[in-house]
Amino acid sequence: MKYKSTPTQLEQVLPEDKILVSKTDSKGIITYANPVFLDISGYTESQLLGQPQNIVRHPDMPRVIFRLLWETLQNNREFNGYIKNLAKDGSYYWFFANITSSFSADNKLLGYTSARRKPDPDKLNYIQNLYSELLEIEQQSPDDDGMEKAQYKLDSILNSREKGYDEFVLTI
Repeated sequence: MKYKSTPTQLEQVLPEDKILVSKTDSKGIITYANPVFLDISGYTESQLLGQPQNIVRHPDMPRVIFRLLWETLQNNREFNGYIKNLAKDGSYYWFFANITSSFSADNKLLGYTSARRKPDPDKLNYIQNLYSELLEIEQQSPDDDGMEKAQYKLDSILNSREKGYDEFVLTI
């Protein structure tokens, strides 16, 4: 069953001492959610397990960030980045995520583990402005051309700082 939340302006702030953890299979279907994730998302375990991870995707998130996330993981690298999620009640919450791939003993991809913590407020302010700009670019051309233009903008910023996205988000 797919749930559809309507975004509100109500923000939830992840406590400093809490870590959201979830695991998905190789296709991004949730197989585990820790109590902290269940609590902040507003979903029960039975509502989340078996659902795609994007059940909590906030519409304010630029698609180009998720493309970057999946490209990073498919290249067997861990992803670090800021994400805004949508709770079941329509509230939102920001976090800094570290997402890693999980492999079997014979090196077969089993899925992904995401550990998420409270973001640095100073860095988050910059990220919110950047993501708003990227989303606006995407929305001006809602087809793939918009995402390509947003990718170009992001690449321009990263190139000007001579950093990849991971190093960028860790050092802004």
